[in-house]
Amino acid sequence: MSKQAPVFTVVHPHAAGIDVGSRSHWVSVGEGAEYVREFGVFTQDTHEMITWLEQYEVKTIAMESTGFYWKPLFLMLQAHGFEVYLVNAGHVKNAKGKKSDVSDCQWLWQLHSVGLLQASFQPSDFTEELRTYSRHRRTLVEGASRQVAKMQKALTVMNIHLSVVLSDITGKSGQDIIGAILKGERDGAKMAHLADPRVKASRETIARALTGKWQPQHLFELRQAWDMYHFHQKQIAGCDACMEKLLQEKVEQTGQAELVFEPEKKNGGAKRT
Repeated sequence: MSKQAPVFTVVHPHAAGIDVGSRSHWVSVGEGAEYVREFGVFTQDTHEMITWLEQYEVKTIAMESTGFYWKPLFLMLQAHGFEVYLVNAGHVKNAKGKKSDVSDCQWLWQLHSVGLLQASFQPSDFTEELRTYSRHRRTLVEGASRQVAKMQKALTVMNIHLSVVLSDITGKSGQDIIGAILKGERDGAKMAHLADPRVKASRETIARALTGKWQPQHLFELRQAWDMYHFHQKQIAGCDACMEKLLQEKVEQTGQAELVFEPEKKNGGAKRT
């Protein structure tokens, strides 16, 4: 008994498939070569793509989530009323039966037209904006941490062991002392008095930790890392302001002010080291 080839029912008759790239996008709206076309990545090219898709009465489109190149195309297609399926590349590769002479965009069109592709979850505009700020902020925090490590390295190489007597060199005491070093102060005893009285280490111990060999190349490295650290802090504050504004607008729109988190104020200031 011979095997009968399976017959798939067309679920999306007005479908298209897009193979997303960094320099161009390949689009398919049908099986033949005449239904495949390459478009550039510029905004004008995308408008030409949209006009071409509308000529074939395309209603729904499938594209792979390739890097971050899909995002501007995805948003523009959505804005023009297309139902866009952002599909996981792994799901497309797992679908068996692709012929070698079928382009990626045609394969996407075939799978999508018979309903074999599932759209990935896409967050709301509010969530997407907040997530963008949050992810960028995390990158800035990581960058600031790298500069702290560089400051510690520059100090240690000069035999200045500030991190031994202070739990955090980016606290007020640490910043005051490093600031004094960069202004030319070399007397450990004088700099020890810049430490907050609540620091556990004695002034004598701090003075000993601040006695070392001052070398111009490492002082230069210290200053560069110091400047970069404070630049990152300024950028982080900018992200915080944007997120605070976005969240406040959301609260005003929804009227859910009770959902805003307000931490309890503790008696006295935070410990400064």
